Amino acid sequence: MNKRLFATILMGAVTLSGMAQVSKTLSPYSMYGLGVLADQSQGFNRGMGGLSMGIRGGSIVNMLNPASYSAVDSLTMIFDMGVSGQITSFKEGGKKINRKSADFDYAVALFRVMPKMGVSVGVVPYSNVGYSFTSTETTPNSTLASIMTYSGTGGFSQAYLGVGYEVVKGFSVGANFSYFWGNYEKSLGIAALKESHLNVMLKAYETKISSYKLDFGAQGQFALNKDNVLTVGATFGVGHKLGADASMAVLNTESETSLTDTATVTLSNAFELPMSFGIGAALVHKNSLTVGVDYSYEHWGNLSFPYSNDLTNRYEISSSALLDRHKVTVGADWIPEPNSMVRRSFFKSIHYKVGASYATPYYNIRGGEKGPREFALSAGFAIPIINSWNNRSLLNISAQWVNSSTPNFIKENSFRINIGLTFNERWFAKWKVD
Repeated sequence: MNKRLFATILMGAVTLSGMAQVSKTLSPYSMYGLGVLADQSQGFNRGMGGLSMGIRGGSIVNMLNPASYSAVDSLTMIFDMGVSGQITSFKEGGKKINRKSADFDYAVALFRVMPKMGVSVGVVPYSNVGYSFTSTETTPNSTLASIMTYSGTGGFSQAYLGVGYEVVKGFSVGANFSYFWGNYEKSLGIAALKESHLNVMLKAYETKISSYKLDFGAQGQFALNKDNVLTVGATFGVGHKLGADASMAVLNTESETSLTDTATVTLSNAFELPMSFGIGAALVHKNSLTVGVDYSYEHWGNLSFPYSNDLTNRYEISSSALLDRHKVTVGADWIPEPNSMVRRSFFKSIHYKVGASYATPYYNIRGGEKGPREFALSAGFAIPIINSWNNRSLLNISAQWVNSSTPNFIKENSFRINIGLTFNERWFAKWKVD
């Protein structure tokens, strides 16, 4: 039965990968690096800012720390999937515009295969690319101008199979083995007026990545007293080259001579995934209040990445385009009466969540400036779904405000609504008929 179940879930995850390939972004900052990084949180922790390192429980799928999979009980089958919508405000130089977007986010599942071991499968986004804008640059002390049009689409995802195992009571380890794939297409058009003639340059960038990703986790639980349990967690991601090429095609046209030049440059093995690690802790008080903090680090600095000067045909591997990324997250979850009868005390059985996070940029932008730092606030709640045969499934609803900004460049403010459904079913319970 477990084999049939695993095959069914795996096929479902592959099918959903087409839907969850990437969620769209409209940020001009997604033109840098591999795009805007996804937080990869699920419905249960989005209201907590994505808190994950020390979070474990038998009713959630915490794919950000695979050691947590061992907490699932033998009767449970969990499906979790989510969607989101957002409104983003872009502001620069006194001008402001708003844009809307909505997408399918993730699909994950978790079940137990043997005592002390849980298995999870799913599809989650890794990064998103999506932008389209135009800028005008004027030569100092001159009326000559260049109109530059930027556009790009694409992104990267991972489909994973994860295992978590409780080695000894209170200590678990786990791993996610992921298929990492995706692509982007970026273009730059430059129309430059020089004296009495017009020069047009078109540059097209492409890459397609198909590789793997490995992430490991550990969690230790410590009973401080009868009311308080502390869980400490840590994660480690393996950095490696992705074996993917990057190409740039250039088309130059001069109106004065009507001459057209074309060139194509291909860079071999141009991309890498960073080594990463994280550490965090969560304290649970009387199974009612959970508070925690996470810190994560991604070693993007000095990694290989393709770089191009906008105004030339120069295209090369650079080790100075990216920066090390740091992120701090704090969050809390409160359920007033965790053991109350849901039907008689509905509001006391709701989980109320808050969280905040701060992240530094992982790339440089034009002029050598650092990219935008990101500050986010979130709040949400998890509502039990009640019917005649199930009171363990949850509807997760959360709201996020995210600010991304860097001096002298575009400032972004996004308001997101996230909706997730966690189906927690007793698939493996034995029914008795009198």
